[in-house]
Amino acid sequence: MGSSMAEGTPHVAVVGAGPAGLAAAIAAAARGVRVTLIDSAAEAGGQFYRQPAAALGARRPQALHHQWRTWERLRDGLAAHIARGRITHLTDHHVWFVERQSDGFAVHALLGPEQEQPVAVHADAVLLATGGYEKLLPFPGWTLPGVVTAGGAQAMLKGGLVLPGRVVVVAGTGPLLMPVAVGLAAAGAEVAALVEAADPKVFVRHARALAAHPAKLAEGARYAAELARRRVRVHVRHAVVAAHGRERVEAVTVAALDGDGRVRPGSERRIPCDTLAVGHGMLPHTDLAEALGCRLDGPGVAVDDEQRTDVPGVWAAGETTGIGGAVLSLAEGRIAGLSIAARLNSLTPDTCSYEAAAKVRSGLREFFALLDTVYDPPAHWTEQVTDDTVVCRCEEVPASAIRQAVGELGAGDVRTVKLLTRAGMGWCQGRMCGPAVAGLAGCEFQPSRRPFARPVPLGVLARAGDTDHQSPSRP
Repeated sequence: MGSSMAEGTPHVAVVGAGPAGLAAAIAAAARGVRVTLIDSAAEAGGQFYRQPAAALGARRPQALHHQWRTWERLRDGLAAHIARGRITHLTDHHVWFVERQSDGFAVHALLGPEQEQPVAVHADAVLLATGGYEKLLPFPGWTLPGVVTAGGAQAMLKGGLVLPGRVVVVAGTGPLLMPVAVGLAAAGAEVAALVEAADPKVFVRHARALAAHPAKLAEGARYAAELARRRVRVHVRHAVVAAHGRERVEAVTVAALDGDGRVRPGSERRIPCDTLAVGHGMLPHTDLAEALGCRLDGPGVAVDDEQRTDVPGVWAAGETTGIGGAVLSLAEGRIAGLSIAARLNSLTPDTCSYEAAAKVRSGLREFFALLDTVYDPPAHWTEQVTDDTVVCRCEEVPASAIRQAVGELGAGDVRTVKLLTRAGMGWCQGRMCGPAVAGLAGCEFQPSRRPFARPVPLGVLARAGDTDHQSPSRP
């Protein structure tokens, strides 16, 4: 069966154990590279393959996934390499900084739920597979209890086997909404409506390009059929313009949008519900890459054909390079893992070994670039944001303060608005409110370059020089 790898074997640290990280770790380990897989979750899989805790006793967890066999192959492959000593899987490790050193890299993390104990992993190379996060644009009532992100509702179902509520409205825009609505309905929730801002006519205009991806179209058709079977009302070219309630959400107001993305006067209707699952697409997690000095291409990390960034020794794969779903992440992860193995072993990468993955990558990148144009949030969403609507929840900054900073104080960019209003200075450091602040300020949203990827206790920074060790393997 083989044994632990010899001292001096090339070593890569893979940050993130979602589809991209798992595919890369397995591919690299199979080709003679020692891998340390570092992840903040208690189990591998990321958001897409999120699993319920064993203590919950789920009898059919595969019912919550439509790529279960792929997950089983990844899970079994990871377990086999761990048993052979080729992969060390570190769970509950929250990476806050990757440091370039003369002889490689040090990946700094905070250990455990308390995130106070510092550890560091040293490696010859690093793969960033940090995934993405949801974009949520504000509207009156969006801070009420019962308003959750679409991905958050899905995570509750997959990871906790719980429903966010009994009567749910799923709203926003993007390909995530349909699987979330279907999953909630299948689990027993009453999905009162699926509210999608996108215009179906846009799909028709791109019919030829979309037809080149029959598997994706078939997947969407299956979700649509399931929604119809469960009699979920679908409102296209509509948006939730307000959530109502005293202690929590009791209803939402939905309105039709015209061709310019503005609310059609008189089209408002009220839908009773106790939960609103809403999302407006996703953004790549680029904090670690930006702190390393990696170049961005649009919202994601720029990479070459081997998934290498422009920083030597740093690769990136999956949603951190651009939002594209699990299949694309798997393809990018495999390419990165093969490239890492070849480069660390001083070999020329054999492009034939990842030709199939490269073909999948090329096709899906084109497909999701097209979806970005289809699932664009309504152009005039800011018109529905009242002055008293809280935009930055961490610092409780209302829309009026942002408008005042722009209109009366002359702010012309997100950074100046932040300095004048404190919007984006809270715990999330603008990750949640950044797109909304940019939209209200009338400027382009660009992720802020932060020195650290997450808040770090001052005591950890003071002891940073004493964490020069390899974190132990955790069960």
